[in-house]
Amino acid sequence: MSNVVFEPGCRNHWHTHPSGQILLVIDGKGYYQERGKPARLITKGDVVVIPSHIEHWHGASKDCSLTHIAITNNKDKVAVDWLTPVTDEEYELI
Repeated sequence: MSNVVFEPGCRNHWHTHPSGQILLVIDGKGYYQERGKPARLITKGDVVVIPSHIEHWHGASKDCSLTHIAITNNKDKVAVDWLTPVTDEEYELI
């Protein structure tokens, strides 16, 4: 488990989790997006259940920070596979 804080405009890279992930949004406003799908607004109280091996990213909105608890299991000692950055162009589309 991790308590993750994103400053406004901050987001992580595209990534996957071999055993999936659960996000518990505890403050702020941000986005969750799976590759090939529209970004989803997430706010305090939201729960995001991410299946294994789904390519995705999450982070804060442009004007507000985002805090979430991330619950991730390890599989073969790996919790996450980091991929490419979310480009400014991809982020601006939301």
